[in-house]
Amino acid sequence: MAFTLDIGQKAPSFSLPATDGNTYRLEELNDPFLVVFFTCNHCPYVIASDEITRQTAEKFAPRGVRFVGINSNSSNTYAEDDFPHMVERMKTHKFPWLYLHDESQQTALAYGALRTPHFYVFDQQRNLMYTGRGIDSPRDPAKMTVNDLDRVLEEVTMGKDVSIPKTNPIGCNIKWEGQHKHWMPADACDLI
Repeated sequence: MAFTLDIGQKAPSFSLPATDGNTYRLEELNDPFLVVFFTCNHCPYVIASDEITRQTAEKFAPRGVRFVGINSNSSNTYAEDDFPHMVERMKTHKFPWLYLHDESQQTALAYGALRTPHFYVFDQQRNLMYTGRGIDSPRDPAKMTVNDLDRVLEEVTMGKDVSIPKTNPIGCNIKWEGQHKHWMPADACDLI
């Protein structure tokens, strides 16, 4: 089996605490479309592209698309990825998504998250329709030529098939507990 969820597979269940003080379960999120993305507080690819992600989330919210960010990074690798810093980041930036903490890293493993950011788009039955990058230049959005996430959400909210269902996520690797900061699981590989 591939490390990362494949197109058509079901979203793995989760129950994770959020920066708003609540705990959220996948099954409680009933929006027609769900974007789950693995993110963090420190990665320069995340920080530079967050405003593009915000624009996409705000654009598609009226069309029934819910965004859920998940931070699975070990705070032992980067202290600024801990939960208090997550809360502070959301207070400062007021992003239009839930920001969940996956301290055990079990959700990152279940989804096969490779990078921050790494996006997954699910339909209402929570079947995977897209996995990969948000944009093609997340570290320097001024050089962006393609916004894959916007394209995918445009297609699915218009009832069309996803023209390109997989891209390689671009960003920092997930910071796995007890591993070097650049370590990747042996079976983790590019999606295309």
